[in-house]
Amino acid sequence: MSSPPMDAPTLASLELVPYISDRGLLPQQFQSKVGVYAIFDEATILQYIGYSRDVYQSLKQHLVRQPTRCYWLKVQTVEHPNRTILDTIRSAWIAENGTLPPGNQPNETSWTEAINVKQQMTPEEQEHYSLAVDEITQIKVLKQVARRLEAEVLAILQNRGVQEDLRFNPKMKEAGLLDLK
Repeated sequence: MSSPPMDAPTLASLELVPYISDRGLLPQQFQSKVGVYAIFDEATILQYIGYSRDVYQSLKQHLVRQPTRCYWLKVQTVEHPNRTILDTIRSAWIAENGTLPPGNQPNETSWTEAINVKQQMTPEEQEHYSLAVDEITQIKVLKQVARRLEAEVLAILQNRGVQEDLRFNPKMKEAGLLDLK
């Protein structure tokens, strides 16, 4: 793998930052910042490495998609971003880690894409969906499932003291997807 740019620090040299502050907020200093980030679980085990044009917004999305795996992070912002630099840093951190983090393995979509509510339906919800006589009834079932999952995620985050304003996209719920606006 290629080495990081000369001014890019190693993952080990970066400060571990709490994902959620004692005031219940995500790190505001990363709003509108381009960068590479590493997310760690409660035991500080690396879970995912990604990059974004707005690190703060990406961290919010990851928090609702993986609320039990986002406790710590390390971030390297980039002043003059391009995909090659971001990819190089990300690859160097993965190599430094020695193994591919669980979130970067085949189930990476659980970190990077909206929650597909169809995959998390209860048997009863699956039955209601399959017995729906028309598309409108199916949409109603999908929205009910999405609201249930949203409530579960928000309950986990509330227990963790999160105070962020998290608004889910209502239009996506109709399509069976749960994601932030």
